[in-house]
Amino acid sequence: MSTKCPGSDMRNITAGVYACPGCGEAVEIFSDEMRRRCPKCKEWVAKEETPSCVQWCSSARSCLGEDRWQAVMEALGKDPDK
Repeated sequence: MSTKCPGSDMRNITAGVYACPGCGEAVEIFSDEMRRRCPKCKEWVAKEETPSCVQWCSSARSCLGEDRWQAVMEALGKDPDK
């Protein structure tokens, strides 16, 4: 039996609104994103929570794909080569 990662199903994407730390502007960040630039002041706005699987799931790299996995690791401040 094959199971599919629930985080890879694009039908389950949700959005949250976060305040920009630079200017207070409301910035929409989707559940498949770690951070987004504020359209007003260009400051990075990050979600308060971290992804549920990237830091502990051994399949996260192959599940997300190399480019997205690298971007998530960078956003978390982790060295993806270690």
